[in-house]
Amino acid sequence: MRFRSRPMTVAAVAVSTSMLISGCSVFGGEGTGSSGSAESSISAEDNSFAASLVKDGSQVIADPDGSGAEVSQKFFPESDTVVVSAPDRENRLKAAAIAVDLGVPMLTRFSAPQAAAAVDEEIRRLGATRVIHVGEKAGAETEPEDLQLITDTQPVTAEKDQEITAIVERARNAGGAPQENGNVPIFATELTSFAAAATAAASKLPVTVLSYADPRVTKESMDQVTDKKALALGRQFGSTERFRSTIELAKNGELPGGGGLVFPGRRMIATYGHPSGPALGQMGEQPPAEAVNVVKEWARQYQELTDEKIIPAFEVIATVASSEPGDDGNFTNESDPAELEPYIDAITEAGGYAVIDLQPGLTTFKEQAVRYEELLKRPNVGLALDAEWKLQPGQQPAAQVGSSSAAEINEATEWLANLTRENGLPQKALIIHQFQLAMLPDRENIQTSAPELSFILHADGHGTAEQKFETWNVMRQDLQPQFFMAWKNFIDEDMPMFTPEQTYNMVQPRPWFVSYQ
Repeated sequence: MRFRSRPMTVAAVAVSTSMLISGCSVFGGEGTGSSGSAESSISAEDNSFAASLVKDGSQVIADPDGSGAEVSQKFFPESDTVVVSAPDRENRLKAAAIAVDLGVPMLTRFSAPQAAAAVDEEIRRLGATRVIHVGEKAGAETEPEDLQLITDTQPVTAEKDQEITAIVERARNAGGAPQENGNVPIFATELTSFAAAATAAASKLPVTVLSYADPRVTKESMDQVTDKKALALGRQFGSTERFRSTIELAKNGELPGGGGLVFPGRRMIATYGHPSGPALGQMGEQPPAEAVNVVKEWARQYQELTDEKIIPAFEVIATVASSEPGDDGNFTNESDPAELEPYIDAITEAGGYAVIDLQPGLTTFKEQAVRYEELLKRPNVGLALDAEWKLQPGQQPAAQVGSSSAAEINEATEWLANLTRENGLPQKALIIHQFQLAMLPDRENIQTSAPELSFILHADGHGTAEQKFETWNVMRQDLQPQFFMAWKNFIDEDMPMFTPEQTYNMVQPRPWFVSYQ
């Protein structure tokens, strides 16, 4: 054999796998993903190498150019052999198979000068004397045995958006009986580059493919990072600082349906309203227990359409916009938290989720949120900010559609993120309502980086199907990718109201949160 890889007992490696739950594979977007891990029985020398990967703590290896050079630097101090691929999908899948089979790094040579230079520099750093070119430069100068290897190797086979899982599976199928080991968790997603995934898998250390770039996405991945340092492959995981925060937050428990993230991992079907009665929405049309039965029936109809977890929810209006200024002059009536508790108790005890909705008038979102701090300290209670009823000085409710600046939104979300972190709570839903662009005039400045919160944009348009889709599409334009989309069905105002089948199958991207008013 003409290559040497990093100093570890590769011959002793035995590979196995454990599968995790699948779900959405992009920030805030729609799609399917899968997950799994390749685990190995590794010698003491190898465990020492694994520990060395995180000697400076958990880390994101961003691989920003997709060449895999940064991952190769991390996993292979040296290697006589390296596989270099042309950038097209077919050749990258072939190169991944060769790299995994040989246990050597893979690089992809893209046309951008900086990326190509990174590949050349990494070949030099590895000290590679054998460069197997797949697709690119594979011609007369390629040694016959390498040409034969390229011809004989079956490429990784996978459906689109399942390639990274297939690369990890290739490593698993390399042989060996399953054995437990104490290695460093290494995470990828389907957005990880082929070269990065193949290089990590070729190292014979365990790689787990997550359906979403956050270790809280499933109970299994949360357990993997408990009291451990970890690596993440790809810039989709965000900064190293954010990744470390998500690992720390993973100890804060699960949400209904499993995992520690609001989305993905489940979808929610909610009724909206106020305990005072039917005038403000369907939820208040009946007492708490009966209201739970109503939303559970809606959720059941959606559950018949999918294998995804469907969770019932209440969006409870806590502060109601008023046509009169009131004693405080703020044009909003704040409910006593005790008035909301029976509904919040009922839905959370039924395995569902509650969201407290604010219509702040002339006060601020944060000032009103603080009033409901004790309710928001509960693990299954989130917050909704309704800019329609956020007034500016001199305005009155219903005289115009309200609006909120990003600064006003950020003040409330920063407070909620701190509350979540300081009280050891799972991630919280943070819903922002919008049906006109003017409601959030500088929406691009809303800060969405807090890992304690799941940011959800609720498109509230009503009317005909054409009108609702127009609102939906306009609200999605230029939306930060961290937002998940939510949809509202108006029982009386829609013409006609969508059925669950229409909502689930016609609205694209498929909404994560659907409410009924």
